[in-house]
Amino acid sequence: MKFKLHPRLAKVLGIATETRPKIIEALWQYIKTHKLQDPNERDNINCDAYLEQIFNCRRMRFMEIPQRLQTLLHQPDPIVINHMITYVEGTDPKKTACYDIDVEIEDPLKQQMSQFVQTQANAAEISALDQRIYDTVEQINEWKTRRDFYLRFADNPQEFIQKWLVSQSKDLKTMTEVSGAPEVERKALYFHQPCIEEGVYRYIYSKVQQKRAELEQSLGVKNN
Repeated sequence: MKFKLHPRLAKVLGIATETRPKIIEALWQYIKTHKLQDPNERDNINCDAYLEQIFNCRRMRFMEIPQRLQTLLHQPDPIVINHMITYVEGTDPKKTACYDIDVEIEDPLKQQMSQFVQTQANAAEISALDQRIYDTVEQINEWKTRRDFYLRFADNPQEFIQKWLVSQSKDLKTMTEVSGAPEVERKALYFHQPCIEEGVYRYIYSKVQQKRAELEQSLGVKNN
Protein backbone atom coordinates (compact mmCIF):
# COMPACT_ATOMS: atom_id res chain seq x y z
CA MET A 1 0.00 0.00 0.00
CA LYS A 2 1.32 3.42 -0.97
CA PHE A 3 1.03 6.64 1.00
CA LYS A 4 1.20 10.30 0.10
CA LEU A 5 4.00 12.09 1.97
CA HIS A 6 3.70 15.40 3.76
CA PRO A 7 4.86 18.18 1.40
CA ARG A 8 7.94 19.02 3.51
CA LEU A 9 8.95 15.37 3.87
CA ALA A 10 8.31 14.77 0.16
CA LYS A 11 10.57 17.69 -0.72
CA VAL A 12 13.38 16.43 1.53
CA LEU A 13 13.25 12.80 0.33
CA GLY A 14 12.39 13.59 -3.29
CA ILE A 15 9.40 11.22 -3.40
CA ALA A 16 5.71 12.09 -3.31
CA THR A 17 3.99 8.69 -3.06
CA GLU A 18 5.57 5.43 -1.97
CA THR A 19 5.15 2.39 0.29
CA ARG A 20 6.02 2.61 3.98
CA PRO A 21 9.19 0.44 3.76
CA LYS A 22 10.48 2.49 0.82
CA ILE A 23 9.82 5.73 2.71
CA ILE A 24 11.73 4.50 5.76
CA GLU A 25 14.57 3.32 3.50
CA ALA A 26 14.73 6.72 1.78
CA LEU A 27 14.76 8.48 5.15
CA TRP A 28 17.58 6.23 6.37
CA GLN A 29 19.58 7.00 3.23
CA TYR A 30 19.08 10.72 3.90
CA ILE A 31 20.30 10.25 7.49
CA LYS A 32 23.41 8.36 6.36
CA THR A 33 24.17 10.80 3.54
CA HIS A 34 24.05 13.80 5.88
CA LYS A 35 25.76 11.88 8.74
CA LEU A 36 22.97 12.54 11.23
CA GLN A 37 23.47 9.32 13.18
CA ASP A 38 24.99 9.96 16.59
CA PRO A 39 28.57 8.58 16.58
CA ASN A 40 28.41 7.63 20.26
CA GLU A 41 24.82 6.43 20.54
CA ARG A 42 24.16 4.78 17.20
CA ASP A 43 20.46 4.35 17.90
CA ASN A 44 19.90 8.12 18.10
CA ILE A 45 19.42 10.52 15.19
CA ASN A 46 20.47 14.17 15.40
CA CYS A 47 17.95 16.03 13.25
CA ASP A 48 19.14 18.77 10.96
CA ALA A 49 17.10 21.93 10.31
CA TYR A 50 14.82 20.18 7.79
CA LEU A 51 14.05 17.09 9.89
CA GLU A 52 13.59 19.25 12.96
CA GLN A 53 10.82 21.18 11.19
CA ILE A 54 9.21 17.95 9.98
CA PHE A 55 9.34 15.90 13.20
CA ASN A 56 9.29 18.84 15.67
CA CYS A 57 12.29 17.52 17.62
CA ARG A 58 16.04 17.96 17.56
CA ARG A 59 16.85 14.37 18.51
CA MET A 60 15.00 11.08 18.16
CA ARG A 61 15.64 7.37 18.28
CA PHE A 62 15.63 5.35 15.11
CA MET A 63 12.94 3.05 16.51
CA GLU A 64 10.63 6.07 16.85
CA ILE A 65 10.63 6.85 13.13
CA PRO A 66 7.72 4.54 12.14
CA GLN A 67 5.54 6.03 14.88
CA ARG A 68 6.47 9.61 13.99
CA LEU A 69 5.69 8.94 10.34
CA GLN A 70 2.06 8.15 11.14
CA THR A 71 0.99 11.79 11.03
CA LEU A 72 3.06 12.51 7.92
CA LEU A 73 1.60 9.80 5.69
CA HIS A 74 -1.82 10.16 4.06
CA GLN A 75 -3.97 8.30 1.62
CA PRO A 76 -2.84 8.96 -1.96
CA ASP A 77 -4.98 11.12 -4.21
CA PRO A 78 -7.48 9.18 -6.29
CA ILE A 79 -6.77 8.68 -9.97
CA VAL A 80 -9.17 10.80 -11.97
CA ILE A 81 -9.60 10.29 -15.69
CA ASN A 82 -11.63 12.90 -17.54
CA HIS A 83 -13.24 11.46 -20.63
CA MET A 84 -16.10 12.84 -22.68
CA ILE A 85 -18.28 10.27 -24.39
CA THR A 86 -19.60 11.47 -27.71
CA TYR A 87 -22.45 9.93 -29.60
CA VAL A 88 -21.13 8.06 -32.59
CA GLU A 89 -23.29 6.79 -35.43
CA GLY A 90 -22.08 3.85 -37.43
CA THR A 91 -18.61 2.35 -37.24
CA ASP A 92 -16.51 5.16 -38.58
CA PRO A 93 -12.88 4.28 -37.58
CA LYS A 94 -11.96 7.94 -37.55
CA LYS A 95 -14.10 8.45 -34.45
CA THR A 96 -12.61 5.55 -32.52
CA ALA A 97 -10.08 6.35 -29.75
CA CYS A 98 -7.84 4.07 -27.66
CA TYR A 99 -6.09 4.93 -24.41
CA ASP A 100 -3.20 3.26 -22.55
CA ILE A 101 -3.37 3.49 -18.75
CA ASP A 102 -0.40 2.29 -16.65
CA VAL A 103 -1.54 0.33 -13.59
CA GLU A 104 0.87 -0.87 -10.90
CA ILE A 105 0.37 -4.49 -9.92
CA GLU A 106 2.25 -6.89 -7.69
CA ASP A 107 5.01 -8.82 -9.43
CA PRO A 108 3.70 -12.41 -9.82
CA LEU A 109 7.24 -13.80 -9.57
CA LYS A 110 7.74 -12.27 -6.12
CA GLN A 111 5.36 -14.68 -4.42
CA GLN A 112 6.76 -17.65 -6.33
CA MET A 113 10.31 -16.73 -5.33
CA SER A 114 9.26 -16.36 -1.70
CA GLN A 115 7.61 -19.78 -1.71
CA PHE A 116 10.64 -21.29 -3.44
CA VAL A 117 13.03 -19.93 -0.83
CA GLN A 118 10.84 -20.99 2.11
CA THR A 119 10.33 -24.53 0.83
CA GLN A 120 12.68 -26.90 2.64
CA ALA A 121 12.59 -29.32 -0.26
CA ASN A 122 14.51 -26.82 -2.38
CA ALA A 123 17.22 -26.21 0.23
CA ALA A 124 19.59 -28.73 -1.36
CA GLU A 125 19.08 -27.20 -4.80
CA ILE A 126 19.69 -23.70 -3.47
CA SER A 127 22.85 -24.88 -1.71
CA ALA A 128 24.06 -26.52 -4.92
CA LEU A 129 23.40 -23.35 -6.91
CA ASP A 130 25.24 -21.26 -4.31
CA GLN A 131 28.22 -23.61 -4.56
CA ARG A 132 28.18 -23.35 -8.36
CA ILE A 133 28.17 -19.56 -8.10
CA TYR A 134 31.08 -19.68 -5.65
CA ASP A 135 33.06 -22.05 -7.88
CA THR A 136 32.37 -19.92 -10.96
CA VAL A 137 33.54 -16.76 -9.20
CA GLU A 138 36.69 -18.52 -8.00
CA GLN A 139 37.38 -19.75 -11.51
CA ILE A 140 36.87 -16.26 -12.96
CA ASN A 141 39.28 -14.80 -10.40
CA GLU A 142 41.86 -17.46 -11.22
CA TRP A 143 41.56 -16.78 -14.96
CA LYS A 144 41.86 -13.05 -14.33
CA THR A 145 45.04 -13.60 -12.34
CA ARG A 146 46.50 -15.71 -15.13
CA ARG A 147 45.50 -13.17 -17.76
CA ASP A 148 47.09 -10.30 -15.81
CA PHE A 149 50.25 -12.41 -15.37
CA TYR A 150 50.63 -13.08 -19.10
CA LEU A 151 49.70 -9.52 -20.08
CA ARG A 152 52.45 -8.08 -17.87
CA PHE A 153 54.89 -10.59 -19.34
CA ALA A 154 53.86 -9.73 -22.92
CA ASP A 155 54.18 -5.97 -22.38
CA ASN A 156 57.79 -6.10 -21.16
CA PRO A 157 59.28 -9.61 -20.76
CA GLN A 158 62.69 -8.51 -19.48
CA GLU A 159 61.38 -6.17 -16.81
CA PHE A 160 58.71 -8.68 -15.81
CA ILE A 161 61.22 -11.52 -15.34
CA GLN A 162 63.54 -9.29 -13.30
CA LYS A 163 60.71 -8.19 -10.99
CA TRP A 164 59.45 -11.76 -10.75
CA LEU A 165 62.90 -13.04 -9.72
CA VAL A 166 63.20 -10.34 -7.08
CA SER A 167 59.75 -11.24 -5.76
CA GLN A 168 60.57 -14.95 -5.66
CA SER A 169 63.83 -14.19 -3.91
CA LYS A 170 62.01 -12.21 -1.22
CA ASP A 171 59.53 -15.05 -0.75
CA LEU A 172 62.36 -17.56 -0.44
CA LYS A 173 64.06 -15.41 2.19
CA THR A 174 60.83 -15.20 4.13
CA MET A 175 60.29 -18.96 4.06
CA THR A 176 63.87 -19.92 4.90
CA GLU A 177 64.61 -16.89 7.11
CA VAL A 178 68.02 -16.60 5.42
CA SER A 179 69.34 -13.24 4.25
CA GLY A 180 71.03 -14.74 1.17
CA ALA A 181 72.98 -12.99 -1.54
CA PRO A 182 70.97 -11.37 -4.37
CA GLU A 183 73.78 -11.64 -6.90
CA VAL A 184 74.18 -15.37 -6.26
CA GLU A 185 70.44 -16.02 -6.36
CA ARG A 186 70.19 -14.36 -9.77
CA LYS A 187 72.17 -17.20 -11.34
CA ALA A 188 70.50 -20.39 -12.54
CA LEU A 189 73.00 -22.63 -10.73
CA TYR A 190 71.67 -21.40 -7.40
CA PHE A 191 68.31 -23.06 -8.08
CA HIS A 192 69.90 -26.46 -8.77
CA GLN A 193 70.94 -26.91 -5.14
CA PRO A 194 69.50 -29.90 -3.20
CA CYS A 195 67.67 -27.61 -0.77
CA ILE A 196 65.85 -25.83 -3.61
CA GLU A 197 64.85 -29.14 -5.17
CA GLU A 198 63.53 -30.42 -1.84
CA GLY A 199 61.56 -27.20 -1.33
CA VAL A 200 59.95 -27.56 -4.77
CA TYR A 201 59.01 -31.18 -4.04
CA ARG A 202 57.47 -30.19 -0.71
CA TYR A 203 55.49 -27.39 -2.34
CA ILE A 204 54.16 -29.66 -5.11
CA TYR A 205 53.27 -32.36 -2.57
CA SER A 206 51.32 -29.91 -0.42
CA LYS A 207 49.43 -28.65 -3.48
CA VAL A 208 48.56 -32.20 -4.54
CA GLN A 209 47.31 -33.01 -1.04
CA GLN A 210 45.24 -29.83 -1.01
CA LYS A 211 43.63 -30.62 -4.38
CA ARG A 212 43.00 -34.20 -3.26
CA ALA A 213 41.23 -33.01 -0.10
CA GLU A 214 39.08 -30.60 -2.12
CA LEU A 215 38.15 -33.38 -4.57
CA GLU A 216 37.26 -35.79 -1.76
CA GLN A 217 35.16 -33.13 -0.09
CA SER A 218 33.26 -32.33 -3.32
CA LEU A 219 32.63 -36.05 -3.97
CA GLY A 220 31.69 -36.76 -0.38
CA VAL A 221 34.49 -39.29 0.01
CA LYS A 222 36.33 -39.49 3.33
CA ASN A 223 39.85 -40.93 3.24
CA ASN A 224 40.51 -42.95 6.37
